[in-house]
Amino acid sequence: MTDLHALTGHAVDFKASWHGFWTGQIGVWILTNGLRIVMLVLGAMLAARLINWTAGWISRRIDAGFRESDALVRSERTKHRQAVASVISWCSIALLCVLVFMKLTDILSIPVSSLVAPAAVLGAALGFGAQRIVQDLLAGFFIITEKQYGFGDLVQLSVQGSNVDALGTVEDVTLRITKLRTADGEMSTVPNGQIVKSLNLSKDWARAVVDVPVPTSVDLNTVNDVLRQVCDEAVDDPQLKDLLLDKPQLMGVESIHIDNVNVRLVARTLPGRQFEVGRRLRVLIVAKLAGAGIATAGEPPTVGAIVHPATEVGAESAQGPEVSS
Repeated sequence: MTDLHALTGHAVDFKASWHGFWTGQIGVWILTNGLRIVMLVLGAMLAARLINWTAGWISRRIDAGFRESDALVRSERTKHRQAVASVISWCSIALLCVLVFMKLTDILSIPVSSLVAPAAVLGAALGFGAQRIVQDLLAGFFIITEKQYGFGDLVQLSVQGSNVDALGTVEDVTLRITKLRTADGEMSTVPNGQIVKSLNLSKDWARAVVDVPVPTSVDLNTVNDVLRQVCDEAVDDPQLKDLLLDKPQLMGVESIHIDNVNVRLVARTLPGRQFEVGRRLRVLIVAKLAGAGIATAGEPPTVGAIVHPATEVGAESAQGPEVSS
């Protein structure tokens, strides 16, 4: 019986203490401000996920529209829209974080005037320590607004402090970084502030340049006639007619070497398709020249083995031919 009274007393004490905790100052703050803070943070996280999902959905819709169309390459408007969608999502999340921070200061009853001094110190620290980030954001802003390149463009970027240029297809463009997919399938991330020069290889149109080496002993008039035939037939080639913007042009002799002469042929193509067109033109040129009995290269040079003087044969050759008396 005594144990029952003890247990009942403990239960009553626990109930009273529990009720007292939630009716006290801490409990009331948790039920009011604490709950508001939790709901605000959860809402901000869900809103950020929604912004990212919406941006991804827009990019997928744009990409699906391109794939369903008959266009062979993305238009400049499509590439710019995808880049703008990525930037808008990034700026929306940044703005959401600022609004949540301001709302938290209001819930916690932190006067904004008291944040002036810490904000000044933080601004000075960012000015000295985060100059690179600010530089990246400004550079990314001008890259997007000036439409230097966009999603799907083939670009070559000269990066500050690197002797090797970054070459690849643009996978993503934000205010801070540019992501490139190289020909080997590797993902290269370049800060926008470190880009010294950007070379867009797929802007509006491209040009395929084919240099044909022929021996100096070949009649160049015959070579030019054969190459003109290739230019005329290229516009009707099933693999080239949809990629060429006009008929390839024969430019003539580009350079002269000791054993061969380079004859240049150029073709204006759809953006980003110059390499494919160049490969196909080389196949047609080689076939036409072979049919006309013209070799595209001279005889390969023969490389003889150098005999070491320590060997018996080397010693004899070093002494020269034996002179009879």
